[in-house]
Amino acid sequence: MHVSIDGGVCIGAGQCALTSPDVFTQDDDGFGTVLPGREDGRGTLVREAARACPVQAITLDGPGGAPGA
Repeated sequence: MHVSIDGGVCIGAGQCALTSPDVFTQDDDGFGTVLPGREDGRGTLVREAARACPVQAITLDGPGGAPGA
């Protein structure tokens, strides 16, 4: 699975970093980012973090990637 955040959609709610801090963080401006080396989506609660995003800025691609799948 590959995880990414659309920076043009993210509003900086921080739900990703709160839900799955081993995969997501917030940059200096408060917007969500994927931690370096975690683009493979390996970590805890990644799908839940994608579901928690209020603007659906998180994309999960590949096997097992679709939230709710």
